[in-house]
Amino acid sequence: MAIIVTSIFFIIIGLALGGGGLWLVTLGGSVFYLFAGLMFVITAGLLLMRKAVALWVYAVLVAAALAWAIWEVGFDWWQLGPRGGMIILLGLWLLTPWIRRPLGLRSPTGITYAANPWPLAVPVILAILVALYSMTTDPHDLAGELPKDTVAANPAFGGSVPDGEWHQYGRTPFGQRYSPLDQITAQNVSTLKEAWRYQTGDVKRPEDISETTYQVTPLKVKDTLYLCTPHNWAIALDAKTGKEKWKYDANSGMNPDRQHQTCRGVTYYADPTVAAGQPCAERVYLPTSDARLIALDAADGKVCTSFADQGVLHLETGMRYNPAGYYYSTSPPVAVAGKIIVGGAVNDNYSTEEQSGVIRAFDINTGALVWNWDSGNPDVTTPITEGQTYTTNSPNSWSVFSVDETLGMVYIPLGNQVPDQLGINRSDNVEKFSSSIVALDIATGQLRWVRQTVHHDLWDMDVPAQPALIDLTKQDGTVVPALVGPTKQGDLYVLDRRSGEPIIPVKEIPAPGGAVSGDHTSPTQPISDLTFSPEPLQEKDMWGVSLFDQLACRIDFHRYYYEGRYTPPSLKGTIVYPGNFGTFNWGSVAVDPERQIMFGMPTYLAFTSRLVPAADIPPRGQDEKGSEQGLNRNDGAPYGVFMGPFLGLLKIPCQAPPWGYVAGVDLRTGKIAYMHKNGTVRDMTPLPLPFKVGVPGIGGPMLTKGGVAFLGAAVDNYLRAYDVTNGRELWQARLPAGGQATPMTYETDDNKQYIVMVAGGHGSVGTTPGDYVIAYTLP
Repeated sequence: MAIIVTSIFFIIIGLALGGGGLWLVTLGGSVFYLFAGLMFVITAGLLLMRKAVALWVYAVLVAAALAWAIWEVGFDWWQLGPRGGMIILLGLWLLTPWIRRPLGLRSPTGITYAANPWPLAVPVILAILVALYSMTTDPHDLAGELPKDTVAANPAFGGSVPDGEWHQYGRTPFGQRYSPLDQITAQNVSTLKEAWRYQTGDVKRPEDISETTYQVTPLKVKDTLYLCTPHNWAIALDAKTGKEKWKYDANSGMNPDRQHQTCRGVTYYADPTVAAGQPCAERVYLPTSDARLIALDAADGKVCTSFADQGVLHLETGMRYNPAGYYYSTSPPVAVAGKIIVGGAVNDNYSTEEQSGVIRAFDINTGALVWNWDSGNPDVTTPITEGQTYTTNSPNSWSVFSVDETLGMVYIPLGNQVPDQLGINRSDNVEKFSSSIVALDIATGQLRWVRQTVHHDLWDMDVPAQPALIDLTKQDGTVVPALVGPTKQGDLYVLDRRSGEPIIPVKEIPAPGGAVSGDHTSPTQPISDLTFSPEPLQEKDMWGVSLFDQLACRIDFHRYYYEGRYTPPSLKGTIVYPGNFGTFNWGSVAVDPERQIMFGMPTYLAFTSRLVPAADIPPRGQDEKGSEQGLNRNDGAPYGVFMGPFLGLLKIPCQAPPWGYVAGVDLRTGKIAYMHKNGTVRDMTPLPLPFKVGVPGIGGPMLTKGGVAFLGAAVDNYLRAYDVTNGRELWQARLPAGGQATPMTYETDDNKQYIVMVAGGHGSVGTTPGDYVIAYTLP
């Protein structure tokens, strides 16, 4: 009976592999799956005939599979397993007495001798030994160390923030995400314990859009933490105990047309003209998802009615088109030189009639418009008058700005014009400013310089991250004011922030063509010499938990259009790699201005995009919710786009892991010192498996003078600490929800250093939602 069942099972496997393998061969892919299918069918036939040669035939398959797998991927366990796991397990089954005995000989005396196991046992044992060996190696690991010496004894941190405080999203206007606190070190971080836990009460609701996320980094000023929640509550907490001081609900309502429901942070400002203790002497500015900016008294959370319209600035003012839910500010504005400078998120790929991406500076006390820089009309920055409007669909900035008040510049990471995947009829200004880093004059808003990171962007490769400002000491001792700009495509632009000229060289490389009719591609694209851009995908990089879903991914790989980085969108579908989440995203990187090093979290996850003719887009449904994945309508454009991660049959990535790393860079040399796999699949699978494969993440790191980097971000629910010198993990804390926020640190008046992490999950990556603010300190 075992022979019959096994034979039927082998025939089913053989037909599936053979049929799919034949399809793959016709697409120009590997012949192995067709070969394997034939060998399974032949083995099944010989088993039915009770022929011992079945074991020999299967032995050939095992040996061939082993040789093929090593030839394709070397000794990479996570790639060898799907290629050989099923084959080896079935080989072990064929070696059992239930199979070998019916295949053996019966002597004249009536004794049955089982078939000889060794022809099959030898390659099976060899394959198992190779598997065991591969578990001891990590071909994706880059080991190394960053320099430990202090280069700048008195570095510029930007602003005048006390060492124990955290006044802006990246701690200071420089956006370094670096704290000079050193109580927590690489030697004692493993003893960190939870000090307090607070729950905001703002939880994800059933009617929320999918992109409901908790990405806030709290501020710490004096003895208070200030933060916001996804539905735009502002909250003040006692820094020692986590006890709530006040809470303000902006009542921003619900709107299914919003693409994002999030708040990354609030802005703190102390008015030097108002005596301490007076109402609104210190303020917190709260951006909302219904396009308002609200000024609150930092002492009690009451609205500061002297600002703008009874305390509320209406950011939709000046927009020619104003569909509700299409425009809002998800990131905290910057406060500098008596101004509050604000950008805004514009819904990706909804319509060609959306709001402008204008950057505006308002008087921080009165809310009066001081200047406006519209990338669609960049030369005129004087405030528009009543009745005038900004340029529709000009590139916007949804991320966080950095400021160098000494140089008089604010640094803006710019996105692109809607629709992201179509470049038809873009203006010269859009072509110039799309997907760039722009420096504006703080006083006037006039352009000081622009550095474009993608030409004629067709991939949504907007610059997503706050630039980090650092003064770099060159080998000859001269100091250059620098800017480190991470990009989605993995390039790190290290620029002289006075001029935008590269400190680490940037060159142009050839780029693929083949845009749809009416569009075009840029013949070349820029790339920095300091880059985490991955090697182009190949068929052998396709992955799955078994031969079957791996085969399906290989077939899909050949069915899509793909010629490497910057393959343009197409009607048949295009692989976008690095994908839309980016190698780096809004979490940015952290830099140490004393050692002049950088710590980051490069992520690798391929996406696909397929253009859909407007005539084929169905009417809008009643219960649609905003999303950047799935069908993006692009109303008014000739094409919509269907986009999302490149996933297999089991909804896991088609590309092989690792999908996420931690990495260290010496900024003085521009060299990558180390890259280590980061994160486990514990929260990606039904079973809590702690396999460290290197998982995707979205969020950012933080560094301390104690030599420790802190990072959540990965799609498993952990906060981790790393030795910043070598990147090795030192400590981890299990979080009750996804940690897709950037941690921060501060010190209280009793000289205790705290680490704070917000855990609330992220809708796009599917981590556990929550409403937690958790502080850790040494015992």
